[in-house]
Amino acid sequence: MLFRRQGNMQKGRTRALLGVPPWILVGAVLILTPIFMFWAAENIRRQQEMTNLLLLEKGAALIRSFEAGARTGMMGMMGMEGSSFKLQRLLMETALQPDIIYLMVTDQEGRILAHSDQERIGEAYDAVVDMDDDVPSRVNPLWRRIHGPDGTAVFEVFRGFFPHPSRFRRHRGERGPMGRGVLTGNHLEEPPGPGIIFVGLDIGTFEQARKEEARHTVVMAVILLLIGFAGLFSVFVVHAYRSARTSLSRIQAFSDHVVQNMPMGLVALEGEHRIASFNRTASTILGIPGRKALGRAAAEILPRELGTLLDAAPANGHVLEQEIECPLEGGGSVPLAASVSNLKSPEGESAGKLLLFRDMTEVRTLKKEVERTRRLAAVGRLAAGVAHEIRNPLSSIKGFATYFKERYSDMEEDRRTAGIMIQEVDRLNRVIGQLLEFARPMVLDRKPVSPGVIVGHALKMIEARAAGQGVGIESRIHSEPLPMDADRMAQVMLNLLLNSLEAMPDGGTLSVTVDIDDSNRYARFTVRDTGKGIASDDLTHVFDPYFTTKSSGTGLGLAVVHKIVESHGGEVHVESEKGKGTTFTVLLPLDPKEPTQRTDRKERT
Repeated sequence: MLFRRQGNMQKGRTRALLGVPPWILVGAVLILTPIFMFWAAENIRRQQEMTNLLLLEKGAALIRSFEAGARTGMMGMMGMEGSSFKLQRLLMETALQPDIIYLMVTDQEGRILAHSDQERIGEAYDAVVDMDDDVPSRVNPLWRRIHGPDGTAVFEVFRGFFPHPSRFRRHRGERGPMGRGVLTGNHLEEPPGPGIIFVGLDIGTFEQARKEEARHTVVMAVILLLIGFAGLFSVFVVHAYRSARTSLSRIQAFSDHVVQNMPMGLVALEGEHRIASFNRTASTILGIPGRKALGRAAAEILPRELGTLLDAAPANGHVLEQEIECPLEGGGSVPLAASVSNLKSPEGESAGKLLLFRDMTEVRTLKKEVERTRRLAAVGRLAAGVAHEIRNPLSSIKGFATYFKERYSDMEEDRRTAGIMIQEVDRLNRVIGQLLEFARPMVLDRKPVSPGVIVGHALKMIEARAAGQGVGIESRIHSEPLPMDADRMAQVMLNLLLNSLEAMPDGGTLSVTVDIDDSNRYARFTVRDTGKGIASDDLTHVFDPYFTTKSSGTGLGLAVVHKIVESHGGEVHVESEKGKGTTFTVLLPLDPKEPTQRTDRKERT
């Protein structure tokens, strides 16, 4: 059971770590996916804008470079044949730069005036038709993406072509992209130039680079998305782990508390019969410290009787129950009701053994008390009937004996015989009186009485006899009044004192003490003698009716003592060792509503 619980706890921990609720994963997808998709799209858009800007700057630089060359080489020669030749040559030289597909100059109607491909000079460039009318007058370049004759993608940069410096005036403004100056004016302040200049740039390399960059952006977005998922998942896993750990710690602390404080001894063994759990009750019953037992082999720690019981545990998982007499390390033994069973893991394999046992001392004592009560009840019923049947004939016998004693008073032998008859009848009456007193329910008259008065009266009655036997008397009496029936307790003390005197025919010491226990719950009357003692086999019977070791005793004196003390809600105990004396201890509760219950008694009768 213990190991099965631990296995279930381990499984629960695994489920707590991995079983993140699905709604958490769905929520993470719904939140993170749009964020990273937007980030990727925005990054790709900015890359596209940067590519366009870069190509535009390159085209504008080529146009400015071409215009500067045209102004330098053909100043004042526009419109002449030589100037056209030099313009075409300059255009072809400029078009030899890398990534330039074509470079051409057209008039405002679209007729090609100069082209990097001489064969196209004089043709009409249809793309001019789709332009706005103010393009020839624009100083800032425009751009567009078109397809060339062979279907290739072309990035075309164009604006008005102004080869003569007298035709326009620039205004320097802020710094533009790539650190270059830009024109703040978009139109000429003088009449427009001869046409429009076009630069067709090859964007294959740029497109390839842009696609690689876009692919990289998408990959990074996916990686970041996965990292985000992993981060959120980790947060919830850690939270679930902490919650599960807290719950498991709380459950484990509770189960450990239950195991440690359960009223039965518990010993759990692991696979190789090593002790895995040893609770406080087991330590108390067996007198073995728990720290000494844990991790050790059961054969080294447990008594042999418990080891034999463990070896006999059924392999089919059934519980074996037995009552055994278990010897203790310090001597003596304790009766145990023990049960043992094999433990199975969730997979059905053997996981150890579980031993439970309970101290049966109290149970056996209660059984003895119940049996004794039954016997006393039977004796009481018998005594009532016997006393009724015997007392009437005894009265007649005593009457005749008295008559014969008076009639034959002059005959010594007959008078002595009649006297013996009268004495025996009186003794039988006393026995019957004690028997009836023992049998009938006892009614107490509790009043606050000083123990000194009761004990003093009893000691005074035995004083002469004690002196005659050479018995010394010692006393130490608590003087404060205690709630009790004075007459009954005087009878108790007198019976105990007489028993002690009878145990010391050759002298000795008789000690009487009355004090309050340290717990302040009960008064303790102690009568101790140094007499011949009581045999160990007789100790459990000294309070039984008619049990006596004296030839002239009735066996009711201590039985009456026990009944009186029990009627007060108290207890009486006896300790004795043959040849060394006997001690009787009477415990009376200070609160009559709270009967005395001691756990440190050595002999309960």
